[in-house]
Amino acid sequence: MLDNRKLGELPEINGKLVKSIFRVVFHDRRLQYTEHQQLEGWRWNRPGDRILDIDIPMSVGIIDPRANPTQLNTVEFLWDPAKRTSVFIQVHCISTEFTMRKHGGEKGVPFRVQIDTFKENENGEYTEHLHSASCQIKVFKPKGADRKQKTDREKMEKRTPHEKEKYQPSYETTILTECSPWPEITYVNNSPSPGFNSSHSSFSLGEGNGSPNHQPEPPPPVTDNLLPTTTPQEAQQWLHRNRFSTFTRLFTNFSGADLLKLTRDDVIQICGPADGIRLFNALKGRMVRPRLTIYVCQESLQLREQQQQQQQQQQKHEDGDSNGTFFVYHAIYLEELTAVELTEKIAQLFSISPRQISQIYKQGPTGIHVLISDEMIQNFQEEACFILDTMKAETNDSYHIILK
Repeated sequence: MLDNRKLGELPEINGKLVKSIFRVVFHDRRLQYTEHQQLEGWRWNRPGDRILDIDIPMSVGIIDPRANPTQLNTVEFLWDPAKRTSVFIQVHCISTEFTMRKHGGEKGVPFRVQIDTFKENENGEYTEHLHSASCQIKVFKPKGADRKQKTDREKMEKRTPHEKEKYQPSYETTILTECSPWPEITYVNNSPSPGFNSSHSSFSLGEGNGSPNHQPEPPPPVTDNLLPTTTPQEAQQWLHRNRFSTFTRLFTNFSGADLLKLTRDDVIQICGPADGIRLFNALKGRMVRPRLTIYVCQESLQLREQQQQQQQQQQKHEDGDSNGTFFVYHAIYLEELTAVELTEKIAQLFSISPRQISQIYKQGPTGIHVLISDEMIQNFQEEACFILDTMKAETNDSYHIILK
């Protein structure tokens, strides 16, 4: 690593450290479009391995080397341009791992090693770009590399002096050429983090009559389905929100109608099997069925009186007319089948904090209160109906919930 500034250039970095980020990326533009899928496929076939590492014992003058576990092809470190610095990198994948056929003798895809260097800003963050350089490489196993170098030398020897002038001369060391910075995609998530509305100071479950006019409605489900009327710009935002940022360039001019017309085979062919199936399901708005669905309704003094009136009327009238009264139940969808999840779902349903629910009981035989456990929830019948009753806790301002 050499400081190649001209005399008097960038005096603000004198005596300061700079940060360099090393990347191994694809040189071919065709593979750059599908880089995310290619790297995910490599990660699947080589679990626990990295594409790029720094050879720490061999390197000199590097400070605070780091490798992000989620970025297999990137490493970074700090260094002082005024001091001797050498960095040795290890590339753990070979060029033929990304070719379509693997029967031996494949050409192998070219990689590019790129180094982007940044200086420190006023906030102490290394974000101000200084310099970028890169070179093309191919990586083979030792015997394959020797064979390729020999073949390349033989081909070059057969060329005329005029043809040789078109190629770069060979060097003992690799020379990196200045290039444009590597593009960084920043993901902006505008959706608020999930949480619970804890603005209610008291628990008001037992005061309503179970009708929509008195019972707080649960928050509407978050739906982000793509519509045929979606514009190309909105479709790009939808792809970002649903973790398909890698394909935004491929679908630049696609409107919602264009994307919805794609068949399952079309999407898999464009995006690969894994992301293709995920994108197809997202386009069709397919929801995952919950493991358990139960229905709950509030109980109150007025509800008990109405039930008693219904029973009396049923004795008097054979048709069982109940004066048109009916009670609203709410669906609760459970995925984890745990008492904690049930507590959170009930709290979310009635817009309270889960901390205000002390315990949840199920009314058992002879009116006993059985503490709800994970195992009990796992044995609930599908679409079971419960009436919720509340009981003030003895110690604090929380409440007990009783499922009847």
